[in-house]
Amino acid sequence: MDGNNADDAHDARPGRRAAQECVVRSPLQEVGLTKSEIRKLAREHGLPNWDKPAAACLSSRIPSGSRITLESLMQVERAESFLHALGISQVRVRHFGAAARIEVEPHAFALVREQRKAILAYLNTLGFLEVMLNLDGYRMGSLNANPSPRLELL
Repeated sequence: MDGNNADDAHDARPGRRAAQECVVRSPLQEVGLTKSEIRKLAREHGLPNWDKPAAACLSSRIPSGSRITLESLMQVERAESFLHALGISQVRVRHFGAAARIEVEPHAFALVREQRKAILAYLNTLGFLEVMLNLDGYRMGSLNANPSPRLELL
């Protein structure tokens, strides 16, 4: 079983085919529960993680058709951990080879800009030579939805 829900049916999920071949069930999706409904139910039942930010597989940060390596996954994980440590709860670092595209919720734009030098310095040590902030903000599935986002170089 997995945690896919009704909202996930509209997003490109490369692992879905493998899951189907291995007969993985998605009970939340099967009964039609959306992410917001699941959060509401979890909150009503007193679960402490009812508002935990989404944590998709790290490979979802790498564009379809690109080679996924342990190195690229570690770059993404370390970059996101650094941004979390700055106090940004919802973040995705999209991996485009030597370029990183940071996606955060719009209210975190000011913090990213304020910490620009530290972010650049750290992401450069990870191998990202160009770092951009996606001005469209964080959105689930953004690699699939908008091939030409508004970007700001850090």
